[in-house]
Amino acid sequence: MPPAAQPAECWKLRTRTLAFGRLPLLMGIVNVTPDSFSDGGRYFDRRAAVEHGLQLVADGADILDIGGESTRPGSLPVDQREEMRRVLPVIESLRRQTDVPLSIDTSKAAIARAAIDAGAEILNDITALSGDAAMLPTAVETGVGVCIMHMRGEPRTMQDEPHYADVVAEVLEYLRHRRDVLVAAGVEPSHIAVDPGIGFGKTTAHNLQLLAAAEQFHALGCPVLIGHSRKRFFVEVIGDSKCDRTAGVIGVALALARRRVQIIRIHDVAAVRQAQQLFQAAGGLDA
Repeated sequence: MPPAAQPAECWKLRTRTLAFGRLPLLMGIVNVTPDSFSDGGRYFDRRAAVEHGLQLVADGADILDIGGESTRPGSLPVDQREEMRRVLPVIESLRRQTDVPLSIDTSKAAIARAAIDAGAEILNDITALSGDAAMLPTAVETGVGVCIMHMRGEPRTMQDEPHYADVVAEVLEYLRHRRDVLVAAGVEPSHIAVDPGIGFGKTTAHNLQLLAAAEQFHALGCPVLIGHSRKRFFVEVIGDSKCDRTAGVIGVALALARRRVQIIRIHDVAAVRQAQQLFQAAGGLDA
């Protein structure tokens, strides 16, 4: 078996570079939506969203990911004007109040460009820049950091009996192809991160296989970003529909640290940051 690929050491964004250490960076989630699966409605108000983002920074978030359209299973697209109305004031306000890099979670080029103009450093697109023909030129022209994700189908239909012959190999090949498309179009390789898309067109078994094989994605030469936070598969693994998913978020986060994943996208920043600190203090990762 060939030796494991070395994890990427940094991620270049629009105006700065994020260097990775022993533990994954934490991307805190700011959903400015009324219907996200985990916290929909709690931060729909602009002021509440900004306060939440600042609290995530205080809790230890290294990046804030702001989104105005739910991508939960079965969700429907949001009108562009409405999505713009939701996210832009939040990005503008957070940019004035924190130096933590901001990410825009969108698949619409007009939203991405406006968010970048307002101060976003990262473009996080669940369609891997394939859902809007103007998205790839936007990424090239602005020089942002880009996260490309794998998704089978679309949010409305992605959980309709997803099937793979080999989920790890197929997701890896898809991300390799999209990385190459971006590079051929002019995106600098050092600006690209990859996300296998936990919960996006995958069964519980698929999700667990991808998490266990997370180290294989380092072969793409890009930072690996995993978004497992509060996903439905926790309930199936634990066997309790009323379980507190925070414990599951922490457990997976520590497993991903062992696989040298560079970024994890989560809701529970404070809990995971504390778990990371104790994990490392107790000898979790070798020096």
